[in-house]
Amino acid sequence: MDNKTNLKTMLLLHLMIAGYSCSGIFTKLAAGESFLSIKFCLFYGMVILILFLYAIGWQQIIKRVPLTLAYSAKAATVVWGMIWGVSIFRDKITVQNIIGAVMIIAGIVLYFRSEGDKNV
Repeated sequence: MDNKTNLKTMLLLHLMIAGYSCSGIFTKLAAGESFLSIKFCLFYGMVILILFLYAIGWQQIIKRVPLTLAYSAKAATVVWGMIWGVSIFRDKITVQNIIGAVMIIAGIVLYFRSEGDKNV
């Protein structure tokens, strides 16, 4: 796989992971509604739709990259969750949250770099 294709695949993987993390948004919104109300059902319907699209996308990604690489990227879901929490739900981010996010990102970068060295 050439570098341009690899970069495109990695970008699509991370966009897909960002989309996957949106399922948590709709789950939290549904939790604030009455059970089986219209809003509750709509929010959970969105969760099912997101997970369906993610499942299709995931199958396409793992055809193109090693499974270990794809799974390591899923750790970015934690970072996306923090971003959504702050921007949508006004959650507070603590120093421990930031340290954890930096460690996750560093781990992903280290793993991606080590996989890149193997492919050279």
